Amino acid sequence: MLTTRIRRLVCVSMIAALAACGSAPVGPGYYRVERGDTLYKIARSNRTSVQSIARWNNLSNPDSLEVGRVLRVAPPPGTATAGTGSTGSAKSSGSAAASAGSPSTSTRSAADETPSTPASSISLIWPASGNVIRSFDGTNSKGIDIANVAGTPVFAAAGGTVVYASNGLRGYGNLLIIKHNADYLTAYAHNRTLLVKEGETVQQGQKVAEMGDSDNDRVMLHFELRYDGRSIDPTRSLPQR
Repeated sequence: MLTTRIRRLVCVSMIAALAACGSAPVGPGYYRVERGDTLYKIARSNRTSVQSIARWNNLSNPDSLEVGRVLRVAPPPGTATAGTGSTGSAKSSGSAAASAGSPSTSTRSAADETPSTPASSISLIWPASGNVIRSFDGTNSKGIDIANVAGTPVFAAAGGTVVYASNGLRGYGNLLIIKHNADYLTAYAHNRTLLVKEGETVQQGQKVAEMGDSDNDRVMLHFELRYDGRSIDPTRSLPQR
């Protein structure tokens, strides 16, 4: 059950000298952290998942990155599909939020994130109006991105209980997570304003947030559907437009 909350963002000290001068190049399969980087952005640009990078580099707190640190961003030899351990419950709010390749304390491999056919189903409504500018692919995109203007209403795609409503996870801005039942939850990221609090019960279609660009470079809603802690394509449960 979702009984834990995402830890608040940990402030890290910057390495001024390293930022001021040039950094030595790194070899293939590695990346040197730069100022302003998030693990989500690094995973996206290297076509892998946050969970995998956290596991390969033994990151106890994926939300805390030191500028100048060299990270492995490709699987170690012989371990591309190995490793299914987890440092936290896949159904915790932290794991639920992570995609997004999210941001996450889970250490599932990319192969573990490949969606399987759910044993149950859920009927959703569209969480916001707008254009889908990024589709789900299960690897680089663990949800869909819906673009519109700032302030566009964001609705609960299904009824449930709010298990997270804050901005403590870098790369997601003002984030909302709603648990619908024992199997399903949805996540809503980059909001301008959150209109509900943790512990509240919401109804399908209830306005829960307003679209924004928090921790993002454009106004949009990043929307995820998770089944048993794994990202699945939300459009399969959404009505056709």
